[in-house]
Amino acid sequence: MAAIAVIRIRGHMRIKQTIEDTMMNLRLTRTNHCVVLQDTPEVIGMVHKAKDYVTWGEITVEDVENLIRNRGKMVGDKPITDAEVAKATEYKTIKELAAAIHAGKIKYSKIEAFTPIFRLNPPRKGFKGGIKRSVQAHGSLGNRGKEMPKLLTRMI
Repeated sequence: MAAIAVIRIRGHMRIKQTIEDTMMNLRLTRTNHCVVLQDTPEVIGMVHKAKDYVTWGEITVEDVENLIRNRGKMVGDKPITDAEVAKATEYKTIKELAAAIHAGKIKYSKIEAFTPIFRLNPPRKGFKGGIKRSVQAHGSLGNRGKEMPKLLTRMI
């Protein structure tokens, strides 16, 4: 079981209520918000339901660490440091926490001291091919697979 990153690409206009509810369950309330989830059938089912509004793909331990280090926030909008990780969790560093999240030992959303989402910037040089087409049709939506880290580095 690997970790996946899910990023909301499109906004709220003309969206079905069932899809909006699915996005709320995934905690993707605004554009350019990102969550790190485990690759389970339940999560993949929710992501497939919202496929016309999000992009997702597999990420590595280093990507999880970069997200936490650069875009992770404590409750109260303070940045996450190694000292805060040691205080809030059983892990001593951000690197250990990222490895545990990637392995599925702990969920990032279950750590009460941290906000459960990552607020990202729009990607540098924009979305390739627009935000209304899938990745297979040379757009930005849908499953990116192993190409997800490239988008994350442009958005961090």
